[in-house]
Amino acid sequence: MTSSDYDPTSEGAETDFTRRMSYGDYLALDAILTAQHPLSEAHDEMLFIIQHQTTELWMRLAIHELSAARRAIAQDEVAPAMKMLARVSRIFEQLNSAWDVLRTMTPSEYTRFRSKLGQSSGFQSRQYRLIEYLLGNRNHAMLKPHAHDPETTKLLEAELATPSLYDEVLRLADRRGLKIPAAVLSRDVRETHSLHEGVLQAWREVYEAPETHWMLYELAEKLVDFEDYFRRWRFNHVTTVERVIGFKRGTGGTGGVSYLKRMLEVELFPELWRVRTIL
Repeated sequence: MTSSDYDPTSEGAETDFTRRMSYGDYLALDAILTAQHPLSEAHDEMLFIIQHQTTELWMRLAIHELSAARRAIAQDEVAPAMKMLARVSRIFEQLNSAWDVLRTMTPSEYTRFRSKLGQSSGFQSRQYRLIEYLLGNRNHAMLKPHAHDPETTKLLEAELATPSLYDEVLRLADRRGLKIPAAVLSRDVRETHSLHEGVLQAWREVYEAPETHWMLYELAEKLVDFEDYFRRWRFNHVTTVERVIGFKRGTGGTGGVSYLKRMLEVELFPELWRVRTIL
């Protein structure tokens, strides 16, 4: 060590972790950093694996925040819920930026290991499906890719039996004096909510007098903000796939780009988007 070397122990930094928990211990880095197992010699397969693993980590946090926000709204604790929803928007901002990294992989580079993926595909992600169900897009057909996994099926079935985030928002709005139709409040929560004229008119009341319904107005905009980022994530997914594989079928057997484009048409909170037209 030269005289110019900085020794952190001079300021009291701990450097002996023989019997103490270290940074790597706390984060379980040995498990995380040894979880990449390329099946080919292709240089770019490591990028592909890490891209999807980190996406799953971010989705785990999104589920943590969205679930907590839903519970808070059900308990009329709106302020912390809005903080959580703002965080989820930032999570999807990170996920949107991640596509820029994956797009550095060219079609030629991907073809060098694509065959190693077998039938695995992102649409089989249980966490992504859980997010979709939590948000209210309750497509029962998407249980099929998980039928081989009883634990995952049980998790998704439990989510289907639970009111979605938007269901809880509409129940909150009803408690706060908006006239949410009884048919909407008592509907089968296992099914996807469809655009309802009565709900649209309730949100119109909020948007025409935000100063009277400020809490609901702010909450609605938090939902729109999140769905905006979510839609961009889906769009970036489409363009990335088209850039890398063109219009080939997906590894999981879907139509690839054509399947992803259909997903762009899904509206999570339909009345919050349509209300803008009638103001």
